[in-house]
Amino acid sequence: MDRYREDLLDKALGQAQYVTDVRVPGMLHARLLRSPVPHARIRGVDVSRALALPGVHAVLTGEDLEGLNAHWGLYLKDRPVIALGKVRYVGEPVAAIAADTEAAAEEAAECIDVDYELLPYVTTAKEALADGAPLVHERMETLKDFYFSGQTRAQEGTNVFQRYAYSHGDVEQAFRTADHVFEDEFGFPMVSHMAMEPHCVVASWEDDGLTLWSCGQSPAAIQKVIHKVFDLPLARIRVITPYVGGGFGGKASVKIDPLAAAISWKARRPVRLCFSSSESMLTCRRLDATVRLKTAVRSDGVIVAKHASILMNGGAYADTGPAIAVKSANRSIGPYRIPNLALESVAVYTNTVPGAAFRSIGGPQAVWATESQMDIIAARLGIDPVELRRRNMVRKGEHVRPDLRPIDVDMPGMLDAALTSLSHAGGKAVGCALGASDPGILPIGGAMLRLKVDGSVLVSSASVEIGQGVRGVLRRYAAEALNQPVEAVHVLTPDTATAPFDWGTGASRSTVIMGLAIEEAAEDIVRQLREMAQQQLGVAGERFCVVAGGVSDGETTWTFADLIHRAYRVDSGELIGIGRITPQSKGGSLSQAPLFWETAAGACTIDVDEDTGQVRVDDYVSCADVGRVINRSAAEGQDEGAAVQALGHALSEELVYEDGQPLNASMIDYHVPTIADVPRHFHTVLIESGDGPGVGGARGMGEGAILPLAPAVANALARAHGIRIKELPITPEKVWRALQEQKKAQ
Repeated sequence: MDRYREDLLDKALGQAQYVTDVRVPGMLHARLLRSPVPHARIRGVDVSRALALPGVHAVLTGEDLEGLNAHWGLYLKDRPVIALGKVRYVGEPVAAIAADTEAAAEEAAECIDVDYELLPYVTTAKEALADGAPLVHERMETLKDFYFSGQTRAQEGTNVFQRYAYSHGDVEQAFRTADHVFEDEFGFPMVSHMAMEPHCVVASWEDDGLTLWSCGQSPAAIQKVIHKVFDLPLARIRVITPYVGGGFGGKASVKIDPLAAAISWKARRPVRLCFSSSESMLTCRRLDATVRLKTAVRSDGVIVAKHASILMNGGAYADTGPAIAVKSANRSIGPYRIPNLALESVAVYTNTVPGAAFRSIGGPQAVWATESQMDIIAARLGIDPVELRRRNMVRKGEHVRPDLRPIDVDMPGMLDAALTSLSHAGGKAVGCALGASDPGILPIGGAMLRLKVDGSVLVSSASVEIGQGVRGVLRRYAAEALNQPVEAVHVLTPDTATAPFDWGTGASRSTVIMGLAIEEAAEDIVRQLREMAQQQLGVAGERFCVVAGGVSDGETTWTFADLIHRAYRVDSGELIGIGRITPQSKGGSLSQAPLFWETAAGACTIDVDEDTGQVRVDDYVSCADVGRVINRSAAEGQDEGAAVQALGHALSEELVYEDGQPLNASMIDYHVPTIADVPRHFHTVLIESGDGPGVGGARGMGEGAILPLAPAVANALARAHGIRIKELPITPEKVWRALQEQKKAQ
């Protein structure tokens, strides 16, 4: 049993409490009527038959939003709480029913009549950019510094909600004079998050405000959006986040909380809104993308210029899409030295499920293209692909962009470690790939420690436990910082009413930001103990130390109860320590972006059934420099989990649209990897350089390992069989057809 994680036994026994387990007296159950069409005006909604059914208490439609700030968003105020005047994708909520039971709510949904006026629609980014394309949104109201810093560059009168550009050097001149220029286009599909726990919220209005039990990864963002929609003071909005059954970004920022709050507001009762897995697939997904790369190299393979152009399909609402577009552009650079660089990224609205953050936002799309092209260049020039990377890789301390923090890890060493650990190659062709991502971390957060009179410690933090083990990390940090046994420390459930502000759980930030906050809070408590010991015991200077259960002068030990009793004159009390992290903390060292680089190296061998085109990853090694491993089993699990997620979009996962309809938005038709798909030989290498920005030199992890696998598999396929797949997923049909074409050409 992992001594740091209090949750494991409860989870194994099915006793852990998730939002789906929350029950509030008088609670109703909500179900949604969703749009069956991709784009239409709502000419009328008749709810009379639904309201007449027994057990139905309320039906919410767009007409009920009068008096509220009905639209919300993160970069653009583009999303209505519930469809208002129009629907923009198949699956958009049109009506919400609150009833005594889910069955009664389901029956009522079937009795609602909606009159739609169908409108032209677009489902691909290319269609959205075409002349005369129907507009998904007629107006764009941008927000600044709302969730991320800055604002998007939306283009009114078009479907473009983000247009990003960056350059340094003289790219065009470098292309004109280069020995070789390579131009390639790569496709990345829509991918569903497929967390084990679908989205769920319980909302309850009381006279003094609103309480939400949410599965969201960003309690503060949820609180802020609710504040804007209902014009309710932040202090009267309470967000409690029990254990979350996986998020991967699909529960980041804000998703269904405003809708649940609105249903409860209309029904005047607590309401539980819980989705099925299919409904979660209609809530958000990863942005699909087309990535065009133009790269100039010398004859020896050294890169002299690169132009990356990325087109992203953001779906019906922008969500975090503007940030994803920027990050995808940055991550297309790779860990390479490029003296002349141009980046362009465009994200557009379409009539599809809204795009959203998904583990390493924009990274898999960009790295898939960049690392595939590196092998294409190597093959054309007759250079070993590993050697080509070595000739271009930045060393630790070098910049990939002059305005970003220098690369803070040894990338060549990571690649060597991955290749050395590939012990089962057996003469097979090896595919490799690298990933370098700049997490979009806002270094803003706080933690509170409460040292009780009996020596027990409470940790209060808004970091959400989404399966990554953050509560175990916080528990260990608090125990170490206060020099107390880990058994004395308990981490509280995140609750905005009691926990200090934190930006959110994502971008691999919690270990670093919360670790630093806990360290500072512990220093606050130790300072108080030192003052008490000097005043009450006469213990000062180097003689003072904190020991398990109390304080000591090196000879005599006093329990915390002894010390507090002397100071307070009663045998009860506590000490409270607060830690706050901002960009100005640590002498301003946290202010430069990125806070750290999250990087990975991957190497693999594959087996291919040439009769069917089936590809199986036989051996896979993932390597990452995480600075310091806080919990080895959890860290390895995070790394391997990310790699398996990458296996999904590499070989099978794709949300498919036809005629505006999602064809496979169910767990029956959408294939995620199972244990049978995991590589036969699967190994994780974690490097502990000890030089990250976190406590003990830790840096974040959990996202990097999703980056290299797909291009590594494609590179192994090209080296072993001479076929190059540029559109993910690498399905058996694509491989079989490519093999047949190859045979015809011979």
